[in-house]
Amino acid sequence: MKNFTFFFKRPFLFFFILFSVAACKKEGIKEGGIDFDLNQLLEEAAPNGSTTFFQLPDSDDYGSIPQDPNNPITTYKVDLGRMLFHETGLAQAAMLDSGKGTYSCASCHFAGAGFQAGRHQGIGEGGLGFGKNGEGRVVAHHYAEEELDVQPIRTPSAMNGAYQRITLWNGQFGATGMNLDTEYAWEVGTPLEANNLGYEGLETQAIAGLKVHRLDINQDLMEELGYTLAFDQAFSDVPPDERYTREMAGLAIAAYERTILANQAPFQRWLQGKENAMNKTEKLGAMLFFGKAQCINCHTGPALNSMKFYALGMNDLANMALPTMGTSPNDKANLGRASFTNRPWDFYKFKVPQLYNLADSPFYGHGSSFTSVKAILEYKNVAIPENPNVLSSQLPKTFRPLNLSEEEIDQLATFLEISLRDPELERYQPHQVLSGNCFPNNDQQSAQDLGCK
Repeated sequence: MKNFTFFFKRPFLFFFILFSVAACKKEGIKEGGIDFDLNQLLEEAAPNGSTTFFQLPDSDDYGSIPQDPNNPITTYKVDLGRMLFHETGLAQAAMLDSGKGTYSCASCHFAGAGFQAGRHQGIGEGGLGFGKNGEGRVVAHHYAEEELDVQPIRTPSAMNGAYQRITLWNGQFGATGMNLDTEYAWEVGTPLEANNLGYEGLETQAIAGLKVHRLDINQDLMEELGYTLAFDQAFSDVPPDERYTREMAGLAIAAYERTILANQAPFQRWLQGKENAMNKTEKLGAMLFFGKAQCINCHTGPALNSMKFYALGMNDLANMALPTMGTSPNDKANLGRASFTNRPWDFYKFKVPQLYNLADSPFYGHGSSFTSVKAILEYKNVAIPENPNVLSSQLPKTFRPLNLSEEEIDQLATFLEISLRDPELERYQPHQVLSGNCFPNNDQQSAQDLGCK
């Protein structure tokens, strides 16, 4: 009562304080209301009730990056992995002599394309040229289709992979998590046998991928290219006779891949408190993403992905208008998760992808059946499957019309294309590789396109 009387004895002071509080509150809503509302949406969507749930760590903050306990991240591993990932000198297991030394892991996963391929179907061995951003890579005329290193499905991004325990569209790589009961499918003599090593997805994929994509690792080659010291530093605890191997190289590449994080994207900077990192349209798109458009139901966490698989009825790579190689409507890869598990309930289900730097490579979906972000948003907005093989009973209940307006689709596309695009991914590339070769490709046309020789 005493304090109450104090204010009434000084009415000017009371009303000044009351007005000041009201004005601050009103001013906050007017100038920062959308930021406040977006922050609330994120907090409601986050299991820990904090926007930090969606933040990507710094690339050198190893303690905050998810990692395989059997492959702890170290600077030596990351440095070695970065070089090996881009090293065209590893391409010594080529099917044709003319292909030796001309391709690398980065041929289909390079920074300029968001660590995807810059075309609808990646080409390793047998590819020629690069163009401006990978779109100019074509099949070398002297390669037969069966001699090419191509995959019957869209190349997934190697970025933000630390947030995947199992990898690829069908989740076939990784001996942990959802794959703990799939040992029956780890067939010896196939790439899937790498799961028997017991590593998580990125490590398993890197080890298997070196062989699948005709890249060689052995002590003589490592000495020739100058990598033995880097192996010695990265794997000093591994006996020398086991050190310069495909397994160790794969572990180094996976450690490097875990640090490829789109943490400089505008949305990430907004999460760090920089409200001006996104404009109003981007923020409205973010509000839709975490609200009305329900994207958050599938795309969540720091990478805006998940370890879930859905049948969304998108077309396969073999059915697109552009020419493809090594594909067919009957390819097992078209079955999605079932191509690995052989379980009927997994038919046509594909893993939810990460969403950063989508604008860097204009092909979307497991079959590259969409050529713009807006097109795939329109597809999900009307929720009518385009693949006749996918039955309505296989579609998730969440695949239903979203009733977004044209303006809302544009806002959502702006958020995905701009707010989720890290403009500085080149920082993850080496300045050069020890062989001195061009990268990501080293054929004559690529060297000319890249201006590296």
